[in-house]
Parts: sequence; C-alpha cells; structure tokens
Amino acid sequence: MKNTRKATPSDLPQLTRLFDEYRIFYHKESDLSAAETFLKERIDNNDSEIFVAEEDQKLVGFVQLYPIFSSTRMQRYWLLNDLYVNTNYRGKGYSKALIETSKDLCRSSKACGILLETGKSNDIGNQLYPSCGFELYDSVNFYEWSNS
Repeated sequence: MKNTRKATPSDLPQLTRLFDEYRIFYHKESDLSAAETFLKERIDNNDSEIFVAEEDQKLVGFVQLYPIFSSTRMQRYWLLNDLYVNTNYRGKGYSKALIETSKDLCRSSKACGILLETGKSNDIGNQLYPSCGFELYDSVNFYEWSNS
C-alpha cells in the first residue's frame, strides 16, 4: 500500500502547493497565500482531518474530510470534501490509498460512514469511488443555497 499519513504543520509548504493545484483543477484562481492560511487554520483548529500521500519524502496527494452528523443515526459522518493527486502520480494507487486511510478514520472514530459529492462529468471519480466501495445514492435530490 502507498504511504499515507496525517498532515502536520511542517507539511504546509508542500500541501499548500497541492491544494492550490486542486483549486486550479476546479477553475479557481491560484492563491498560494490564501491556500496556506486556509490549510493552517484547518490544522490548527482541528476543523478537518487531512491525510497526505507521499513518495520519496515528496507529497503527491491529499484528502480532506470534515466532520458532520446524522441526527437520525445519532452518529458522526465524515464528508470527504477534497481528494487530489498530482497529475504526475495519478494511476499509481494514491487515490485508493487515501480513500482507505479515510475509511480507517471512519472506523476508528466510530462514524457511520463517509459522504462525498462529485460532478457527473468527473469520469475518473465516478469510476474510482464505486471501485472503492462507495454506492451512488440517487434516491434524494441535492440542493444548495449560496450566499455569494
């Protein structure tokens, strides 16, 4: 299995670059300073769990999960909000390793599951997630209200 571990503050320089690449992938403007501030706040405040994949001491990918709760189940869920592997390292098992690490977090925190959202046009993700045991939950409508 590929090497994954929990991100630490010392990872911020490399993690910031990966996070910026991730945001650019989703058509956002590059902003390394804001990306570093955002990630540092998540780590310092324990707002999320961030795991990194590395090869030869270089960070090549990350996953970020946020805690949410199910009132009907009266348990924690994890929202897998961000998953990214640098283009030079794709197809080598890093995404699956990061997902397995996310599942380990779910089990160890006694959460009831992991939720995620991906675009209908994300062909890679729409193949990856079912291959990792995720089921498409198409019996509900997903709505969003945005304040911007």
